[in-house]
Amino acid sequence: MPLSEQEQRLLDEMERQLLQNDADVVSAPSPNHVLNYRNITIGALLVLVGLGALVVGVATQLIIVGILGFVVMLVGVVLAIKPTRVEHVVPRTSAGATSGASAKASSASFMDRMNDRWDRRNEG
Repeated sequence: MPLSEQEQRLLDEMERQLLQNDADVVSAPSPNHVLNYRNITIGALLVLVGLGALVVGVATQLIIVGILGFVVMLVGVVLAIKPTRVEHVVPRTSAGATSGASAKASSASFMDRMNDRWDRRNEG
């Protein structure tokens, strides 16, 4: 079951707060960097082509072919393991709604706002 917009925003806000406060999480990879399966496939193919060129270069004693094969293999590995950056699109909201919300958000900490929500939920 997918998360509602409010739950997704709350989860994103909790994640940002956690990243700001926890030094161990900061060293973890960013959620904006993901492995791209297309790059992994192309990288694996380049490694195989490079390995074939390396074997041909060694078998025919052509040093340049072996070196080129090794370089192609290296490029394939780098391409396969390099994460790609994913840009998240932030939905636009009306100016009136953001000005009041941002002023309230900047004055209270995340935990204070959560405690206020909890209190309001229990009261009414």
